[in-house]
Amino acid sequence: MYVSVFFAEGFEEIEAITIVDVLRRAGVETKMVSVTDSKVVTGSHGISITTDTLFSELNESEIEMIVLPGGLPGSTNLQKHNGLQKLISSFHNQKRSLAAICAAPMVFGEAGILNGESAVCYPGFEKHLKGAKSSNESVVQSNHFITSKGPGTAFYFAFKIVEQLKGAEIANNLKQGMLVK
Repeated sequence: MYVSVFFAEGFEEIEAITIVDVLRRAGVETKMVSVTDSKVVTGSHGISITTDTLFSELNESEIEMIVLPGGLPGSTNLQKHNGLQKLISSFHNQKRSLAAICAAPMVFGEAGILNGESAVCYPGFEKHLKGAKSSNESVVQSNHFITSKGPGTAFYFAFKIVEQLKGAEIANNLKQGMLVK
């Protein structure tokens, strides 16, 4: 089982790389997944990343959690990917873990799966959190969803994922070791 972090053209580099780095430091098997036809995906600030695999190569039963970094147009490109939409719907129906940061929680909101959940997103994108109770927190966990505000909260978002997957002690030890308060 592994965590899949999805990369679309225009992803937010700080969020995506912070998530992958922190999860791997915690010993969480993590795969960077391109939703394009190429393993090389370029972020919103012109930084290209070589992902581990393509969306077409995934096996849903091997995925432990779906994680969506934000950024524009990355988040809208994730939202437009029909295969990813079906995968997210399947995870939601099974109450399996879904996480998104920055503008990316809009993918869940626009899919209509945040009904009654607490959620947060990049300021100004709240209208896309359809059915959710908007929060002012930096990171919010509500049932099988974890959401966060943006680049400045990426470490805390990643540590919350580690906490869910590996426990609070491992997350706190990692946070201390990385000098994050």
